[in-house]
Amino acid sequence: MSSSPISPLSDIRDPQLLRTLGELSFLEESVNADSLLRVTLVLPVLNWPQREYLEAEIARLAPDATLSVRVMSEEERFALRNYLRGGMGGDAKPAFLERGSKTRVLGISSGKGGVGKSSVTINLAIALAQAGFAVGVLDADVYGFSLPKMLGAATDPIILGDLVIPTLAHGVRCISMGYFVPDDQPVIWRGPMLHKAIEQLVTEAWWDEPDFLLIDMPPGTGDVALTLSEVVPRIEMYVVTTPQPAAQRVAQRSAYAAKKLKLSVRGVIENMSWFMGDDGTRYELFGAGGGATLASELGITLLGQIPLEPALRAGGDVGTPLMVSSPTSPAARAITALAARIAAQGPARVYRQELTIR
Repeated sequence: MSSSPISPLSDIRDPQLLRTLGELSFLEESVNADSLLRVTLVLPVLNWPQREYLEAEIARLAPDATLSVRVMSEEERFALRNYLRGGMGGDAKPAFLERGSKTRVLGISSGKGGVGKSSVTINLAIALAQAGFAVGVLDADVYGFSLPKMLGAATDPIILGDLVIPTLAHGVRCISMGYFVPDDQPVIWRGPMLHKAIEQLVTEAWWDEPDFLLIDMPPGTGDVALTLSEVVPRIEMYVVTTPQPAAQRVAQRSAYAAKKLKLSVRGVIENMSWFMGDDGTRYELFGAGGGATLASELGITLLGQIPLEPALRAGGDVGTPLMVSSPTSPAARAITALAARIAAQGPARVYRQELTIR
């Protein structure tokens, strides 16, 4: 897709698709009889998430231009879909599924619910984005989805035929079943439907080729883990636990299941490690040592310990994650350090040749 530029406006980069207006055919330009520039912003939908930003950039670069906005025709939307599909890799699969891709896929798992795995996932994703990485998040907890509310994205994903453009908030792209079903409605599916849904969320979303794609895994060792081990064979697993021994023992099962599936288990993340009182006293409300014990038993690294803070919970409830609302808090600093350690690890070297995408 391209246009014939007559001004620098075609070089404006759309934050949603990370392409220029010229590349996306989002721009029509002409000069009227009075030699004044007329600009039309051509968008897939009228409520395009980046519309205000693009209008402001056009006004800044061409303050004397006349600006109007129109919605793409069906033919133009189909051409945009084909353009984006064409950049997704072999057989129109996401580029990150291709061998040799720069993308690291991080599975954030736990053996049980209630350990703050989703909070860790969303804040870790934002910390990586704040460090300058391109980041996506897939909410694979189909039955207990929570990331849309926690991330606080202002818009839903955009559908272009069979292509889904993820939401974008705080520098993070996100896809979740929560965007496609009412928040108060349960998802009641058998295994084959679950497998197909996960496969579609992975392969039919336009992730581009991010540096990191984080997958918020459901608790336990069930169908989703099996599906993801087939669809995303290069996934690296990170296990979230709390300090208490009971949680550590359950989290251990999740790690052992990943190893049986020949997935690379890269590290342990201990959440709710302690609570710091106003007087500076550290209270270990959930015991101590669970993360270190689990890491030792698995022969991997304890990558981080995240303290318990009310703002971490509150941020998820109101859609303003801790890394946005309180980026200098102790928990946020711990998550920032965790992101740096994960980035420094580099990708896992295991590639499961027997698992291929068909």
